[in-house]
Amino acid sequence: MPASPLSARARRDAALMPEIARVFEENFRVYGVRKVWRQLKREGQDLARCTVARLMRGMGLQGVIRGKPVRTTISDKTAPCPLDHVNRQFKAARPNALWVSDFTYVATWSGFAYVAFIIDAYARWIVGWRVSRTAHTAFVLDALEQALHERRPLHRGGLVHHSDRGSQYVSIHYTEHLAQAGIEPSVGSVGDSYDNAVADSINGLYKAEVIHRRGRWRSLEAAQFATLEWVGWFNHRRLLRPIGNIPPAKAEALYYAAHDHQPLAA
Repeated sequence: MPASPLSARARRDAALMPEIARVFEENFRVYGVRKVWRQLKREGQDLARCTVARLMRGMGLQGVIRGKPVRTTISDKTAPCPLDHVNRQFKAARPNALWVSDFTYVATWSGFAYVAFIIDAYARWIVGWRVSRTAHTAFVLDALEQALHERRPLHRGGLVHHSDRGSQYVSIHYTEHLAQAGIEPSVGSVGDSYDNAVADSINGLYKAEVIHRRGRWRSLEAAQFATLEWVGWFNHRRLLRPIGNIPPAKAEALYYAAHDHQPLAA
């Protein structure tokens, strides 16, 4: 007897599975069901979330799970601290209104490397980053220099830079650099993760989506290259729930389109 034709559902599944696999592969193999489903919807696919869940389960695909964040900065209780101008309110009305900063670590075969990020809170855009063998103030200053070069935030409104009470961020060199750039410093007043929640969240995503998936890294250079790739993907393609399940680049583009002016970044 001739084989029975595939059911409509089986045919639909056969067409969807390569698309699901593509989205999973194109996004660092980190997306779970919800983000794979949302990305397919953005591409015009009309399908239910439960369908994606069923097919991903059958294909053995699973997104990464974030672990508990680890605090790396050490407070300097003797250093004078700027006031907390954020008070755990991390919503910004526009780009270049609030930057948040923090750094984390990466275990390599030759010792620890440290990775600093500066994030624009409006769309979670990573505006500056740096990888270093040491956690000295110069390393976080390099990330700040990159952010200043990329964004050139000297314009019609104020810019607040928020960090935790780590000694690197409250150092004289760092605070002087902020002052020279016309940026208002802000430091969390309590000293727990909620005082710098956006930066902690980005660090957590970075560790889960890049670092923890490989264990100990062979070299600082390998971690640096992987970070470069991830930052580019994160800024331009990663879907983020706090900004409406769109990438940071899209969120900023929508802002500038609505306000009829060009972004200040080069």
